Amino acid sequence: MKRDLQQMADRHHDLLVIGGGISGATVAWDAALRGLDVALVEKDDFNHGTSSASSKLVHGGLRYLVNGEFRLVRESLKERRIWERIAPHMVDPLPFLVPIYGGTNAGRVMRIGLTLYDLLSLDRTWLKDPAKRLPRHRWLKTDEALKRVPSLTKENLKGALLYYDCQMYSPERLGLECLLGAAQRGAHIANYAKVTDFLKEGGVVKGAIVEDVLTGKTREVRATTTVNASGPWADLVLAKAEDGQSSKHLIRSKGIHIIVRELSGSTALALQAGGDHLLAVPWRGKTIVGTTDTAFRGKPDSVCVTEVDIDEVLGKLNIALPNAHIDRKDVLHSYAGLRPLIDTDGDPTNNDTQETYTASRKSEVVDHGASDGLPGLISSLGGKWTTSRHVAERVVDLVLEKDLTAATKAVRASTATTPTHCGDTGIFFDFVKRAITASPGWDEEVIEHLTKLYGSRYAEVTRLAAETDLRARLTPDEPTIEAEVFYAIRQEMAVTLSDVLFRRTELGTIGAPSQTAISRMADLMAAELGWTGAETSRQIQDALKKYNVEDEATS
Repeated sequence: MKRDLQQMADRHHDLLVIGGGISGATVAWDAALRGLDVALVEKDDFNHGTSSASSKLVHGGLRYLVNGEFRLVRESLKERRIWERIAPHMVDPLPFLVPIYGGTNAGRVMRIGLTLYDLLSLDRTWLKDPAKRLPRHRWLKTDEALKRVPSLTKENLKGALLYYDCQMYSPERLGLECLLGAAQRGAHIANYAKVTDFLKEGGVVKGAIVEDVLTGKTREVRATTTVNASGPWADLVLAKAEDGQSSKHLIRSKGIHIIVRELSGSTALALQAGGDHLLAVPWRGKTIVGTTDTAFRGKPDSVCVTEVDIDEVLGKLNIALPNAHIDRKDVLHSYAGLRPLIDTDGDPTNNDTQETYTASRKSEVVDHGASDGLPGLISSLGGKWTTSRHVAERVVDLVLEKDLTAATKAVRASTATTPTHCGDTGIFFDFVKRAITASPGWDEEVIEHLTKLYGSRYAEVTRLAAETDLRARLTPDEPTIEAEVFYAIRQEMAVTLSDVLFRRTELGTIGAPSQTAISRMADLMAAELGWTGAETSRQIQDALKKYNVEDEATS
């Protein structure tokens, strides 16, 4: 995957995708697998926004049953199984425990909901790998629940319900794999490439004007169809095509998570904190706690975590799990993201009164030629991580319906059965065992880490490590090795230190590494990219800003 905006501009594409999060990545992957000539541009790094700021879950959306969104839940549960199959190194079953407190009727509604959840996921065991098959929910007696999660409050605990969803090891890298898969099939892809305007001829959208953020140079990228898949920025991008006023409005819901020490072993907790819900999700030896769900009215690029946000999550956690005794000093890291929710009222002035928590996570694929008199432009709006692959399939179906020339050369959609770029491992447990056997002299923890992060291509990293003598860990506490830095630059279009720290190696996503580790990573990048000492220092400072917490929101 090589960044070459000039090459992208030198040819006409069937499809230009705007946005390099999971929505755009899956569209590019689907279209490239069908044989289309694809270009994709992203104004920042891939998966830098909403796609990386999740609870790391691939889930059916149990709470959507309350709104009667059975079709969305069924779609999500089907997609959950597909992700397990096509990305076995990245997606694994995760048990959830729901403690039940109260009288004799406690938990009755939850039991009904979980029974329906099981019925809607009737295909949850249709997987070759037995480790990926999800059991039905079951009831745990009080002593069994406490044995599983000792930190639960004992008083008035009647028992617990245990059910299963799935978890991603790294949403950033799973999204990247879709892009790598598209590039492998000939797609032209670039990060740090910002759309500043649309190209139009006779009222028809013919592509976009793209600014290279790294050089300031602009180019015209032409395509028969352009897809706006820019997540929380989608209505702002659309406004560029509609003379400054978007015909579609999004409600942006801010969600923050904090990362603290391990709280519940390998079991996730679905907790009640007064009238609010809270998740405590085990991840890489720590616990992700969240999320909030509040309307955000600032500019999408300005979203950040504030001390007020952290206090809110800590307050809920200490109501729901007082025995954990978590306070501000226990917060290792925090991050914020925006959910792009479709404004069903169509009135952007109503955002103050609209409830984001109960708003639908449904997606909408818009043909602007039919709705707004802008042929050649399609938008993919709303949706959720879990259903992104299926939404992308709908988007490309619509592209082919509009572009008959492309349709004549396209094959059927295949992302439901095609492994992601690194997902062709077979049964993953067996794959890891073979990888360890095939890697004498390597630390087993490092090989396990590489197989999770790079799947079937882990050996490319170990070979690079041998060639460059970069087998050493960047920090003693984590299995990330130095060779991953070079691999990120040479094979995965990493441009900045933050790209490598947060979205390629994952080293920085559980909290700030040591200054020694960050400096070593920066020095490796400087050697590969020719940075000056001043540029290296700037990169370090920019990366460290990701750990800042604002006293209050700046916008």
